[in-house]
Formats: sequence, C-alpha cells, structure tokens
Amino acid sequence: MEPITHEPRSFFDRYAYAIKGALIIILTLVLLIPTNLIQNLIWERRDRQEGAIKDIGNRWGNEQNITGPVLAIPCKAPTGELTYAYLLPEQLKVNGELLPEKLHQGIFNVAVYNARLQLSGTFNGDAIALLNLPPSALDWEHASLLIGLSDLHGINNQVQMTWNGKNYLFNPGVVSTDLFNNGVQVPVVLYPGDTGALRGNFSLELNVRGSGRISFSPIGKTTQVSIHSSWKDPAFDEAFPPQNRKVDSKGFTAGWQVQHLNRSFPQSWIGKKFNIHTADFGIKLLIPMESYQMTLRAVKYALLIIGLTFFIFYFIELSQRRAFHPLQYMLIGLALCIFYILLISVSEQINFMMAYIIASILTIGLITVYTATAFKSARIAAGIGGALTLLYGFIYVIISAEDQALLMGSLGLFIILAVVMYLSTIIKWEHTSKNKTIHQS
Repeated sequence: MEPITHEPRSFFDRYAYAIKGALIIILTLVLLIPTNLIQNLIWERRDRQEGAIKDIGNRWGNEQNITGPVLAIPCKAPTGELTYAYLLPEQLKVNGELLPEKLHQGIFNVAVYNARLQLSGTFNGDAIALLNLPPSALDWEHASLLIGLSDLHGINNQVQMTWNGKNYLFNPGVVSTDLFNNGVQVPVVLYPGDTGALRGNFSLELNVRGSGRISFSPIGKTTQVSIHSSWKDPAFDEAFPPQNRKVDSKGFTAGWQVQHLNRSFPQSWIGKKFNIHTADFGIKLLIPMESYQMTLRAVKYALLIIGLTFFIFYFIELSQRRAFHPLQYMLIGLALCIFYILLISVSEQINFMMAYIIASILTIGLITVYTATAFKSARIAAGIGGALTLLYGFIYVIISAEDQALLMGSLGLFIILAVVMYLSTIIKWEHTSKNKTIHQS
C-alpha cells in the first residue's frame, strides 16, 4: 500500500511548543501580581511592628540622645539681640553600662534598655574670648548648665552634678531651643571675667531608660565614651565607629574618642548658629535576623524562582515528550508564591533561618508530590525536588550575605544562564515543528 500523507498541520499545531513557551512567559509575568501583593503584606506587617516599637517606646522610653553638659550664658549679640552664648566642655568622659531587655507586644519583640551613665570632665573659659564680646555683653550671674535628653520620660534618677565643689540639682526644661528641644537645666552663678572658675572638674550620674538606640553628642574638645552591655547583637554608627570594640557571646564593649577637629562646630558660639547633632554617634540594639527585611529580599528573587521552575518543566516537556497543561503551570506558580506567605507567618514565630527551611520543605514537598502524580514518574519528581532545593538554598545564601549579595547573585545568575544555554542545545528543536507522515497498510 502506498503511504497516505496527511495535509500539513495548522500553524498552531506546528508551533505548539513555541506558543506554549510564550504562554509560560506571560504566566510568569502574571504571577508577579501576587508577589507584589505579598510585598504589600510584608510592608503592612512591618508597619505594625514599627507601631509596636513606638507604643512600647512611649511607655518605656524612646531612643535616647545624650548631649551635655553645656554652659549657656545670656548675652547681648553685636546686632543688639538678646540671646545666649554657649560654651562646650574642654574634656568630656562618658562611662556606662546598658542593661538590655526584650519587651513583647503581641508577636513583636522590642529591645529596650536601662542606661547607667557617669559623665565627667572640665570646662575652659578661654573659649569665651573667641566670641569677641565686651565683658558687659555677658550676663554671667544668670548662666545655666544644660543637658539635652531626647525623651525625659525615661529619666530614672534625680540628676545632680558636682562642679567646683558645689552640687547642682537639675530641673526639667531648657532655657533655649537653640541646641536641643528637650532636656534639663540648672542655674549657676558665675562672675564676670572669672573664667578660672570654669576650670574645675564636674561629674554626674545619669540613669535613663530607652529603646532601640542610644547616642551621644561629642561636645567635648576631647570626647571619650566607653559603653559595655550584655547585648549580643549591637550595631555601631559608622560615621564615628568605635576605636575599640569587642562583641562575643557575653555581650559587647566599645570605646570612642572624638576630637573637636572631627566635628563641624567650635567650642563656643552665639545663638542658633550650629547644629550640635551633626556628629552624633551611638549604638543600636538589634533584634537578630529581622524577618520582614529578609523576606523582602527573598521576594525580590521571586521572578527568578518562578521563571527557572517553569523552564525546568518546559524542558521536561520538550525532552521527554510529556504534556503539562497551562493550568498545571499556574498551580505550580501559586505554590511558589504561597512559599512567601508561609515564610512571613512562620518567621513571626521563630527565627528566620528555621522559618525559611520549613517554608522551603513544605513548598518543595508539595511540588515534588504533584510532579510525581502529574508525570507518573518518581525520577522526574526527584529531579524537580533536587533542583528546587538547590535553588532555594542558593537564594538563602544570597539574602543572608548582605555585603557579598551582589557578587554572589551575579555569579549565580551567570552560572544559571550557562546551564540554561547548555540545556537548550540538547533539545531537538527541529523535531518540535516537523510534520508527521503516517503510513497506512
């Protein structure tokens, strides 16, 4: 019998795999919509966490900034305006201990502390001469000592300063907001021209509560700060990193030394001329592995995970001649998206690493079982499971390595692209569009 050759197939039959590839690309882009919604969910949960931090801070004490002591002297400026001349200490030493705690509001943890600080140092009245004011312009008898505190609610003790053999009890409020908005002050009586009276040592104890962060203003011509704590996860401001630091399982110790040349304001000036907080430095008490930040990093790689997973299934279709319906691609994509919801919910209860492992196991297990049922092949399912395990492991390494994330990510993407290009050479592309000839006996 002569072979009977059917008419050439239609365009859709000839290019079915190409059309399906285009649909898969469209489906991948469509799945970015739920991943964007997941990002919005993460931001919403993060806002709730920040709300919890604010609520606890309002009750316990917010971030504390310590500035002072500063001597404020009423004066008459050359313009005739009544204002204040400010004199900063010659030396300022701060030694202290942070006693940390974790407070809870719902599922959220907030780091708080009690700070026990000892401040000491000296003044030098010679800097007043740099203001070029006549002696009559300064009202020495109505001078005040000021200490800036960002949250007075957190003060735990009666602030008392010993200076030149006299004790001074501070009161709430400041004589001027030129330097800071909140603080404590005490009037001191000085005498015109007697700058030698400023050279005596001062010392005071300050116990304050705060949350999250504590910082200091380097107002001394030489400022030395030494802090120790049992908190194991501190972060130090890099504008003025500690000259010495030690962080271990018992906590941390850190020490700073800042010179007046390191800042942008002098030892004395008149009025609201300088921002005294431009050189602030301090310590932040970190809650280890901030889950929302890490989850946001993971979501950024959603397109990579979905796209590569779909490519693997598409490659199996082409190489094994096994059909996989677009609806099945959609179900796999939704499973990959649900991974991030699992990651958010579980990481709110336990640490991020364990949450990532649990969410990965659940997602990979679901897709592997579904693949085994759809393809009726344990070998293909095991390959899919292994590939997803490597992929999720690679993503975790990237999001955990903050400093090397770009380098590792770019190298990883290069390797993945090389593997995809190699696999594309294995596929017999010409066989996907050829007409078939059917022989009939």
